[in-house]
Amino acid sequence: MPQEILVQFGKKVRHERRKQRLSQEQLAEKAGLHRTYIGMIERAEKNITLENINKICKALDLDLSAIFKGLHD
Repeated sequence: MPQEILVQFGKKVRHERRKQRLSQEQLAEKAGLHRTYIGMIERAEKNITLENINKICKALDLDLSAIFKGLHD
């Protein structure tokens, strides 16, 4: 069972991606990651690295701190 912080983070990525009307494939391309990796993050199946969080934030045009706003353990 995934840790709650991974679930919350995945939901946040999905929310921000959908808000910008991006598909997983489009976000992955912008971030330089694979589409299946984005899906795994959104489903809390991967414990993402800070380096890849930064790539996703840049692709979504978000400050790194913004992706964590409202998340708690």
